[in-house]
Amino acid sequence: MRIKRALLVLIATLSLAVSSVAEEPRIRCASTTSTQNSGLFGHILPLFEKKTGIAVDIIAVGTGAAIEIGKRGDADVVFVHAKEQELQAVREGYFTDRHDVMYNDFVLIGPAADPAAIKGVKSVTDAFRKIAATSALFVSRGDKSGTHTKELSIWEKAGMSPKGQAWYLEAGQGMEKTQRIADEKRAYTLTDRGTWLATKEKDRLEMAVVREGDPLLMNQYGVMAVNPERQKHANYARAMKFINWLISREGQEAIASFTDGQGNRLFTPNAR
Repeated sequence: MRIKRALLVLIATLSLAVSSVAEEPRIRCASTTSTQNSGLFGHILPLFEKKTGIAVDIIAVGTGAAIEIGKRGDADVVFVHAKEQELQAVREGYFTDRHDVMYNDFVLIGPAADPAAIKGVKSVTDAFRKIAATSALFVSRGDKSGTHTKELSIWEKAGMSPKGQAWYLEAGQGMEKTQRIADEKRAYTLTDRGTWLATKEKDRLEMAVVREGDPLLMNQYGVMAVNPERQKHANYARAMKFINWLISREGQEAIASFTDGQGNRLFTPNAR
């Protein structure tokens, strides 16, 4: 009888635990790989969850894929970095309540030897032209992410279309893997500074920043809720709690306090 009672108690305890997990309030956030790879979510989400009791499940993909996930209603909130695409999706009625959250910048990285002699050029468009002129290897993410979108816009401003060139390789991978491929091939690539600072030591990359600081390289991040009028099952109320926390003083301070191992801030908060 004692064994039977113990088993019943154990079953009841497990049932309560499963019920508690099932009832835990959650939202799904589709976001770019840079917010995940940099470690930002690991830093800020525990603070949000402690404040609100809402758990956030991250779907880390390229920005283009994250927006599509939101359009399909497979997420409640989207946190990405391609402002023009975000605003267009809001105009089309897929999302609502979009806000700027933070920014960092993109950097052009390449072999320390700099075979295309990019260091010292006047602009990032000039740097891209020199890569093409010297047929130096360039690895593109090629995944319709925010970084890929930015890279293509720079090629366009440089008056060039590199697709199909022997020196232009499309990885179809996230940022960290693309950096590794570029490092292995002694190639150039465009990356966001957050991922670069967070992974260069861990991945033992031998590359270096060869171009930075150009106004074209600003990297703005924004957040927006899936429109509940378009997707009835979207959890708009919890999504707005997350958005409002991100743009609040507390959320902005949490973002500002996130640094790499050397004390470098990876993202600068700029919500209004």
